Amino acid sequence: MRAITLVPGQIDAARIDEVPEPPAADGGILVRTVALGICGTDREIVSGAYGEAPPGEARLVLGHESLGEVISAPAGSGFGPGDRLVGFVRRPDPVPCEACAAGDWDMCRNGRYTECGIKGRHGYGAERFRVAPAFAIKVDRSLGILGVLVEPASIVAKAWDQIDRIGRRFGSWRPRRVLVTGAGAIGLLAALMGAQRGFDVHVLDRNVHSIKPRLVGDLGARYHADPASAVSELAADVILECTGAPQVIAAVLAAQAPSGIVCLLGLGPDHNIAFDIGRFNRALVLGNDVVFGSVNANRQHYEMAADALMRADRRWLERLISRRVPLARWREALDPREGDIKVVIDFTA
Repeated sequence: MRAITLVPGQIDAARIDEVPEPPAADGGILVRTVALGICGTDREIVSGAYGEAPPGEARLVLGHESLGEVISAPAGSGFGPGDRLVGFVRRPDPVPCEACAAGDWDMCRNGRYTECGIKGRHGYGAERFRVAPAFAIKVDRSLGILGVLVEPASIVAKAWDQIDRIGRRFGSWRPRRVLVTGAGAIGLLAALMGAQRGFDVHVLDRNVHSIKPRLVGDLGARYHADPASAVSELAADVILECTGAPQVIAAVLAAQAPSGIVCLLGLGPDHNIAFDIGRFNRALVLGNDVVFGSVNANRQHYEMAADALMRADRRWLERLISRRVPLARWREALDPREGDIKVVIDFTA
C-alpha cells in the first residue's frame, strides 16, 4: 500500500513509498484512510525540523489528523465495518506516569509518550492503518470529509475545558468577551466554540483579503485587522492566542481584563523581542490573571470536538477546507498558499 514517508531530521526526504500492511500489533481495528489533514506541524517535520521514527526504523509515516472508514473490527469493540473514525494522536508512556495512568496522556509528566506521525509512532498518512478501540472515536458519517476537523478541534476543546476549570477558581467569574488571535483552522475553531458558548467573540488576523473576515462575521463575531484596537482596547476576559508570533504573544500577555485567562495555543519560531517581565509580573499578580499553555488532547476532548462540529453549520465548516488534494499530488498540500485555512489530502480521489 502507498504511504507518505520521510526520514526525520532530513530536508526534502519525504516521498510516496510502498509499505507493508499495518501490523496487528498496532490495534484490532483495520481502517481505510479517507482523508488526512495537513498543518504546520507536518510541514515542520517534512522540513527536517523534528520528528522521530519508530524504534528500529529509518522512516516515519507522516500524518496525525486522520479520518478513516472501518474495514474490520473486533467483536464488542463498539466499531463495525463502514463506521467512520478518527484515531488519536498521542499514546501514553509505558511506565505510565500518573497523568497517563488516569487517561490524561495529553498531560504526560515524563515525556515518554509517542505520537502518530510525529514522535516514535507511524502516522495516518497511509492507505490503511490499524488502531486500538481505546485510541479512536467514532464520527458521524453525516459529517463526510469534515470529520477530518475533529483532531484540530480537539486541541481547541481541550483549551476551552482548561479555561472552564481555571475559571471555577471563584464562583462569580462570568466571562463575556473573548479574543482569538489568528484566523487559521485552530483560531476559527476556537472562535466557533466561543460563539457556541454565547460569548462576544473577537478575532484578530492580518489577512483581510480572504474568506476569513466573512467566516468570522458569519459566526456573529467581529474581525479585527488592527492589533492595537483588538488587543489593547478590548480587555478580553478570555484570550486564545493561536498565532505563536512573539509580538502578538507579548501584546496579549498585557491586555487581558482583571481575573482574565490567556491560553497559548500557537507555536512559532524563537525570536528575541523586548519584553518587560517586571511589568508583566505586576499586572499578573495585581490582576489575579492566569496564563497557561495547552497542547494535544485526550478522549474527552475528542468527544467534545465531535459534538461541537455536529452542532456547527455544515456550510460554514465546509469553507474551512480550502483545498482538497489527491494522494498522487500530496506535495501540493504541503505548500502553503495565501488564504489557506485547512488543506486536506483526499485518499478517495
